[in-house]
Amino acid sequence: MCKTKLQVSVIHKMFLSSEEQSAHVNHHVHTGQKPFACKLCEKRFSVKSTLKRHMRVHTGQKPFACEFCEKRFSRMSTLKSHMSVHTGQKPFACEVCGKRFSEKSYLNRHMSVHTGQKPFACEQCGKRFSLKSTLNIHMRVHTGKNHFACDLCGKRFSLKSTLNSHMSVHTGQKPFACELCGKRFSKKSNLNRHMSDHTGHKPFACEFCEKRFSRMSTLKSHMRVHTGQKPFACDLCEKRFSRMSTLNIHMSVHTGQKPFVCEFCAKRFSRMSTLNRHMTIRFIYIDTFHV
Repeated sequence: MCKTKLQVSVIHKMFLSSEEQSAHVNHHVHTGQKPFACKLCEKRFSVKSTLKRHMRVHTGQKPFACEFCEKRFSRMSTLKSHMSVHTGQKPFACEVCGKRFSEKSYLNRHMSVHTGQKPFACEQCGKRFSLKSTLNIHMRVHTGKNHFACDLCGKRFSLKSTLNSHMSVHTGQKPFACELCGKRFSKKSNLNRHMSDHTGHKPFACEFCEKRFSRMSTLKSHMRVHTGQKPFACDLCEKRFSRMSTLNIHMSVHTGQKPFVCEFCAKRFSRMSTLNRHMTIRFIYIDTFHV
């Protein structure tokens, strides 16, 4: 009898209102019945209170306000999650690496880092992603949608975050500094990659030759040595390359651009490597004939 009362008590605590408890008792949850329909989009719900919350999607109502920044939300649960921005609380910890998160959903997404699961596949190229949102962003590669434009140079980007990072090209800002050598970076991700230069940590190993890399992106590029893949094609001559950077260098053949300049003789080059070779020859000449 005590066990039954405990079960009932737990069930009652799981619901926000007596109406939801009543709906559960009426077995809508278990039977799959959804008698409450939205008149605007015809989406159906098993509980009337859930329908009421859903209506805010159409009305735009946001009755729950943050007392610190006055940002408003349509759900109390979303407001509670938002409060962690101000409190700094991160109650959800990853059991594998200990990293903490402010929301359970963030922890769930993070777990794909450890499991390697990528359930969302691109129908165009087959590339797989751990998050649906990342797949949606990736699709802009195929659709060509670049909504975010730089006000200074007009260059366009598919992500707002990429535009923000790009702005450092114009401002010269490098807010992220290495604590060990003082070298500064415009992006936090570049600083994180740089840290492997100090630690020597190379967690990514090639399954064919066992060569190790500090970055997953470098490993992926290296794998094309074994697979022979050349996914980057020139739009003008259709020549293919294993790396985007090599394609970018190749494009100077068509455009005639020579952005790399020798500071001593002003001779221009389409590649940094060619400029470096030029500089080496110059110094050998100076050492040989002008000493």
